[in-house]
Amino acid sequence: MTSFTTRGRTITESDIVQFSVLTGDWHPQHADAAWAQERPFGERIAHGMLVLSYAIGLAPIDPERVIALRRVREVTFKRPVRLGDTIHVEGSVGERKPIDDASELAVWTWSVVNQHGRTVLRATIEAVQRRDAYADGAAERPALEAVAGVVPL
Repeated sequence: MTSFTTRGRTITESDIVQFSVLTGDWHPQHADAAWAQERPFGERIAHGMLVLSYAIGLAPIDPERVIALRRVREVTFKRPVRLGDTIHVEGSVGERKPIDDASELAVWTWSVVNQHGRTVLRATIEAVQRRDAYADGAAERPALEAVAGVVPL
């Protein structure tokens, strides 16, 4: 099993506004400071799907190997992500099932963690990937550290 920890990403007001523009999700919990202040979180928070999207962007997805994301499953939003929070992904590649001679289904388990070491989101991701994109020797497999700023656990 390969484990990794990504670099961090601070969530800004601009991120939340841009995500609202892109998705049309202007729920007041994300967009209305006065409304959000009177609710249980006490302030605006990031969209859960924004946090998941940033996790995908932070994860070391090798474009030479990964063909497509197949499924996002078992996503649990554990805690709110507030403006100014810095998140990173701690993950592992677990089960791999052959699909055919050239490809396999890989199951990734991710925890998105904030700057306080608290898990804000857990997810299991399935991806279709080449069984060995580097088997022909035409390319050298990059070190894990070189892919998307990953630091091995």
